[in-house]
Amino acid sequence: MAPVATPRVKRIQTISLTLLVTAGVVNYVDRATLAVANPLIRQDLGLSISDMGLLLSAFLWAYAFAQLPAGALSDRLGPRLTLTLGLGCWSLGQMLGGVVTSFWQFVGARIVLGVGEAPHFPTCARVSRDWFNIRQRGTATGIWNCASSLGTFLALPLLTFLMVTFGWRSMFVIMGAAGLVLAGIVYLVFRNPPEVDLTPAERAFLEEGDAPNTDRRVTWHAWQRLFHYRTSWGMIMGYFGCIYMTWLYTAWLPSYLEIERHFTLQKTGIIGAIPFAFGVLGGILGGRIVDILVRRGIDPIRSRKIPMVVGLLATAACTVVAALTPSDTLAIACISASLFLVYVSSSAAWAMASVAAPANCTASLGSMQNFGGYIGGALAPMITGFIVGGTGQFSLAFITGAAIAVVAAIGYWVLIQDPIAAETPAEAFAAGLTPAE
Repeated sequence: MAPVATPRVKRIQTISLTLLVTAGVVNYVDRATLAVANPLIRQDLGLSISDMGLLLSAFLWAYAFAQLPAGALSDRLGPRLTLTLGLGCWSLGQMLGGVVTSFWQFVGARIVLGVGEAPHFPTCARVSRDWFNIRQRGTATGIWNCASSLGTFLALPLLTFLMVTFGWRSMFVIMGAAGLVLAGIVYLVFRNPPEVDLTPAERAFLEEGDAPNTDRRVTWHAWQRLFHYRTSWGMIMGYFGCIYMTWLYTAWLPSYLEIERHFTLQKTGIIGAIPFAFGVLGGILGGRIVDILVRRGIDPIRSRKIPMVVGLLATAACTVVAALTPSDTLAIACISASLFLVYVSSSAAWAMASVAAPANCTASLGSMQNFGGYIGGALAPMITGFIVGGTGQFSLAFITGAAIAVVAAIGYWVLIQDPIAAETPAEAFAAGLTPAE
């Protein structure tokens, strides 16, 4: 009979997911503050539109390149400390945004925000690996991953209220203070598995289906070794396409509705939130699909590949229709379907990290995947802006995004075949490590 979760493990799982979703929502609300306060910040600091573009990209580039050390940090320190430090760092960056007086001070604050937020999602993948059975990890991943779309959905009304009520500077400070409080709660409430006196039955439940692995912390050699596998590059390539499509819509949907569809500002605020509500549903359903496929006997790798690839291809098709249709209603429906599908793909991609990597490298591989994704995320607003600026229309920019999604889906399917094997004691010894390291 398969191992089952004890009431204590179920309680820890519920607490863990609650904290991860809450922190994820704060994560995405915090990164939206600059966009919401854009006109007031430009007026108060005397910045141009191009200056604001650089400020927006400062976060994305810092976030992308901080991914690589962030995952290794999480695997070495454990999720409890990493989540606490990350929350504290990005909340400090958020508060600094409320007291800046110049462009370059604001750039520094956005870089601190990006560096602090970098460990969050790789660490969430590690929590899925640590506290959930292999048959549960997809659903758990879908739940915490939906926080990205939920945070985007909530950001506009929440931040607008704070900004109108207290001013844009106080909006930054209030959100930063809330993050610091949450960081303290995470440290006091969350626990890593070694910090809990688990019974043999509980360990058997959590480790069922995992490859045997030592408890060594991730080493430089083990981290570097991940780049030698096709699976790692397939995950990087696939997630590039996934996050490119996400930021195509995140960065440009309001402008698209106003410029291409001639919506009023008020109508854009209402209609523009609808696709992200569908993204929340897609994030949850994507993880659920993964677990259903595993329970039906499909191996863990393919159970992630199928929804990821199908979701990306369908996203591309819906995006092309949205680009070409003259109907506003059909365009909004297709964009909603696109965000639903791209979040299905995102949840499946993050669920891959919990089965494709050795247990002690889960966050490391997840951060490599996220690095590739946010290179795409940083490029999407820039490439779209160049195309729209040159053509005066969004249709070619949407079709370009769709083509990138198709190529990413093909690379994901072809390159990812098998999970990455754990580092053997002989490999560790050859790298100059003792068995205790």
